[in-house]
Amino acid sequence: MADLADLFEGFASEWINTEAGRIFARVGGKGPPLLLLHGFSSTHVMWHPVAPKLADKFTLVIADLPGYGWSDMPDSDAQHTPYTKRAMAKTMIEAMEQLGHVHFALAGHDRGGRVAYRLALDHPGRLSRLAVLDILPTYDYWERMNRLYALKIYHWSFLAQPAPLPETLIASNGEFFLRQKMASQTRTKTLNEIDPRALAHYIAPFRDPARVHAMCEDYRAGAYADYEIDRADFEAGKKITIPMLALWGDAGIAGAAATPLDTWKKWAISVTGAPVASGHFLPEENPEETAKLLREFFLAG
Repeated sequence: MADLADLFEGFASEWINTEAGRIFARVGGKGPPLLLLHGFSSTHVMWHPVAPKLADKFTLVIADLPGYGWSDMPDSDAQHTPYTKRAMAKTMIEAMEQLGHVHFALAGHDRGGRVAYRLALDHPGRLSRLAVLDILPTYDYWERMNRLYALKIYHWSFLAQPAPLPETLIASNGEFFLRQKMASQTRTKTLNEIDPRALAHYIAPFRDPARVHAMCEDYRAGAYADYEIDRADFEAGKKITIPMLALWGDAGIAGAAATPLDTWKKWAISVTGAPVASGHFLPEENPEETAKLLREFFLAG
């Protein structure tokens, strides 16, 4: 930690005890609670360009998901249970309760968005409003997989392969894998919009074999249990009942598969949305527009 830059000046650091282990979070700001969750290849640090633009209106809890960043890595099992989005959602509820927040707003990017919409489906009474950034539901991604889309999100299948295949290959040059994957998902196909200090945070876990294994377990859960959980809800007609905002990069991942808003309308009763001029990493590639849209949505509640 000592060699990584602090990008949240004035925010407290919290290690929160849960049944899945300790969750790390930066906490700051004033107002109603808003939980921010990151995606794959990032950590809580991805929110650093947006946090100052929200902290005057919200008490921000910016957390590392289980297995990521500085949060603990739960021991997995044959079904990858601790890394299902259902299990992660329960852990985030527990962490928020430990901070005194039983009801809160939630925004999630990428993997964090999957935890977020699962929390909204499983525990709707916990949330006031929900925002997801550059994702479609896990069920839809797998169901719509075709040649071009598989090439775009190859890492879904790669990371979900049985251990230790992806872990062993990533171990040979984790930093190369991270840089190549992230650059391919930005609007410019470069890392020019990613703060080098934040990138150092993202590279560090890829030097830790245990962290790499935890991240692969996340994707294995996505390919099996998360898909089945989503499918059961979709076939039962279960919907997100709280107000929802879907944002996506106009050169991002979600928009490559379908019109995101049309897809989310099949999963949510009340959903609005808009594209942002960015690739996959909206809060870092276009923090001004991302913060503006999040502020407007969450303040409307």
